[in-house]
Amino acid sequence: MADFEKILAAAGSPAPAAALERAYDESGSFLSRIWARHRDVPVADHVRAILAAVDPELPNRVSAEITTMLIDAYSRPVLLVPPAVDDSALGALEALGQRGYTLALVSNTMRTPGATLRKLLDRYRLLGCFTHTTFSDEVGVRKPDPEIFALTLRAVGGEAETAVHVGDDEILDVHGARAAGMRAIQVTSLSLQALGAQRPDEAIPRLGALPAAIERLES
Repeated sequence: MADFEKILAAAGSPAPAAALERAYDESGSFLSRIWARHRDVPVADHVRAILAAVDPELPNRVSAEITTMLIDAYSRPVLLVPPAVDDSALGALEALGQRGYTLALVSNTMRTPGATLRKLLDRYRLLGCFTHTTFSDEVGVRKPDPEIFALTLRAVGGEAETAVHVGDDEILDVHGARAAGMRAIQVTSLSLQALGAQRPDEAIPRLGALPAAIERLES
């Protein structure tokens, strides 16, 4: 929001820091209502929601060039302070690719858009492992809705009954994949037996264990 303050001031539409912080929080409520329906919007809508919370007329006063600058400022933080990456991920994905598996990514986005997440994945040499990447802000639907899985399967020419989805969330990833007709592997510190009646097909502690888990499912 400090960058928003500078950009808007330079554009002749100043907004106080306190108003921008409040608007950021209000935009979270706007996004939560959409996400609760398993739907999503482009990152430009996040920025417009912040501007409108400052002043309902502000989105109309901001030029396309300034809007692009604001979107960049809004998307940048994850590249400046990146999340920790499972250091076993690259080896596991490369091993599966070498075995002939088609790999695709299905991800709900939060404040960071898919375009920026691709840059992050590329930084860690992970992006090239995937034939296709599906991000919720770009397709308008979120896990656990089966449609986001179906969109990805269609993109790679896959079939649900032969596909396996890997994720760490019981609802978004395990239940979502099952609703789409796929098998599921959950990344979790819990054992498969400890996960209860709705447990996934396999449970692994980190992605390095994924190739072995796939072998067990195939056998």
